Amino acid sequence: MPANKSPRSLLILTHEFDPRRGGIATYCEEIALAAQASGQLVEVWTHSDIEGRSRAWPFAVRRLPMKGTQGWRCQLATLRALISSRHHLRDTTVLLAEPGPMLACMWLIAFGVGLPRNLLLTFHGSEILRFHHNPLTRFFTRALICRATRISTLTHYTHDLLCSRFPEAGGKTVLTPGAVRSTLPACAKLNSRDPAPILMPSPTSPGRLVVLTVGRLHPRKGQRHTLRALDALPAELRDQVEYWIVGKAAGSHYEHLLRLAAAKASLRVRFHGELDDAQLDRVYRRADIFALTGTPHGRSIEGFGLVYLDAAAYGLPVVAHGIGGVPEAVDDGVTGLLVSHSDPGALTAAFARLITDSDLRRRLAAAGPAWAKKKHVAKGRRDALRFRSRR
Repeated sequence: MPANKSPRSLLILTHEFDPRRGGIATYCEEIALAAQASGQLVEVWTHSDIEGRSRAWPFAVRRLPMKGTQGWRCQLATLRALISSRHHLRDTTVLLAEPGPMLACMWLIAFGVGLPRNLLLTFHGSEILRFHHNPLTRFFTRALICRATRISTLTHYTHDLLCSRFPEAGGKTVLTPGAVRSTLPACAKLNSRDPAPILMPSPTSPGRLVVLTVGRLHPRKGQRHTLRALDALPAELRDQVEYWIVGKAAGSHYEHLLRLAAAKASLRVRFHGELDDAQLDRVYRRADIFALTGTPHGRSIEGFGLVYLDAAAYGLPVVAHGIGGVPEAVDDGVTGLLVSHSDPGALTAAFARLITDSDLRRRLAAAGPAWAKKKHVAKGRRDALRFRSRR
């Protein structure tokens, strides 16, 4: 970098970040790493880490006194930090990476406090519907969009949804595709220049095929649909599988899934809870099929689904519902099988195909790593360019 130029500064505001799991947390981590690698000074403001489980990062992380929800207390904590640092942020590019910080900045507009000159927004899907539904947040979302320098979405689906609800975004919105988490052991190999397949699953150990779901335990994620579809298999096929569910074992939906699994006594179901990277790596390597059968749930939608790319990187054939942005994460017939969310029989049939057709499993598995690598490389290059601050 020339001596007469100081590094550009990027501040990422997010209520979801390490050690919290999820697609938005992964997105923010990868944006920060890409910007840091491109020579920018990066700082992340996020929730507190009470249990001290976060890893070390090559950029600054400021922990605000909040839990990291989208509630008013967390909005207030973000708002206070922004106001106290407003003069420092004048020449900093600020990325509002998810709905929580956007809601906080809506208060800045309401109070007449100036926003950063170089403001970036990232929309993921569900917040578009929620913000548009409420007249007040609809007004302030439009104001944020008008003040933003640039807006990004992870999928064409989310781009179209945003521009249909908020046409003001049309001229300044770009696509920044989602990519796998580089800190996941298998996914770190995606940086390799070797064009050969990155990772294939280890040979299935004697016994049953493992169908794996990794994701938040929420009605939209569709664990209950996978449970019912596997239970609906003919007995001779049902006896050949186990269903493993990874996700934080808490909340009412977890209790619902426990009751549902207990009612399906003929299907073997195992709840793993929340796993760290090393444990998750072992589970992915042992699995034979990945399933995340999300469905629309009120105004909550699946804008993309980074976990589908994680599974592809591990060489797992995927079964999913073709909703929202999922078809941009799963290449139907190439890396996985997509079925209609309104046809339970089609979901059971997809599992039956993969259980009985080992050649199909191998073909879909073999295509996964190259698909994940393609997404990863494209995203890394675009992030470094599109989230560069201006002077």
